[in-house]
Amino acid sequence: SLFQFRRIYLGYDYNISKKFSSEFLLASEDNKTTNAGGSSTSGDLLTNNKLAPFIKLANLRWKKIFPGADLIFGQVSTPTFVKSSEAIWGYRCIERTMTDIRRSPSYDFGVALQGKFYGDDETKLGYNLMIGNGTSAKPENDRFKAFYGDVYAKLFGKRLMLDFYADYQRLNWTPTWHHDRSMVKGFIAYTTPKITFGLEAFLTNLTNDNIATRTNGGIDTITTQASGISLFVKGALYKEKVGFFIRYDNYDPSHNNSNNIYKSYAAQTSDYNTNASEQFFTAGLDIAPNKKVHILPNIWVNTYNNTNGSSYPKNGDTFDIVYRVTLFYVYGK
Repeated sequence: SLFQFRRIYLGYDYNISKKFSSEFLLASEDNKTTNAGGSSTSGDLLTNNKLAPFIKLANLRWKKIFPGADLIFGQVSTPTFVKSSEAIWGYRCIERTMTDIRRSPSYDFGVALQGKFYGDDETKLGYNLMIGNGTSAKPENDRFKAFYGDVYAKLFGKRLMLDFYADYQRLNWTPTWHHDRSMVKGFIAYTTPKITFGLEAFLTNLTNDNIATRTNGGIDTITTQASGISLFVKGALYKEKVGFFIRYDNYDPSHNNSNNIYKSYAAQTSDYNTNASEQFFTAGLDIAPNKKVHILPNIWVNTYNNTNGSSYPKNGDTFDIVYRVTLFYVYGK
């Protein structure tokens, strides 16, 4: 058992004029990211293991650079999560969205264009395009750029949301190694005052990412494909004082594995380790004595299944289960 900060935010938004606004956000986050096959260290702690704040957002927004569109410069929330499942799920304090767990950048340094098309009162259409470094809060370390694109629609009085997202980034590009990553993602949600249903699915392609060792000797570099599907429901049990949430994710990184040919795999992108699939489940209550203070008793379960034919992890024998009480609060406006 332990007490732990999961995320701390301290930010400030400022309206410079009718045409310009700015956003600044410091974040301090936990140092671990759990993924299929184990956990990796994100490096958000100082060398003495104390929490360290970092600059998560710092940008300038040029409003209505042309009708219906804003241009944003700097470190900005990417199209991966803006107007998408992150906001509808709404329980980042419990767990990241499925694509965030796989470390698709939720923020990046670059330039973004966010726009809206307005139809009748029942329809709202929008888009979000961005070119960034692809390194989140870290300085750029190569010449490659990340390209993001997202389009969404809110229908039937904005109760139904449809969202489609895609991205692409070269990771290594030499005469002998063409290594890149791309993702397509779809999201659908239906919201009423009492209950919300959501479904998100993605497919990621990592070209020449997997170093596969042949059973009869020799090594091949193969392309990896990973997919995931996430379903959640949340709603109110008693006014705005008590609510509930349930979510299930199924993640499979091994679509191109061939255990008849290969005996082991080594992914070059650690968040897409192909040696284990993952099933994630969480459920809990949302108790709100104040609209800005939430107490959330919850359960968090990860189960891993072997995908490479080796002895570890044994199917169904490797899992994490945690019983938690999460405190979430907002201070300021």
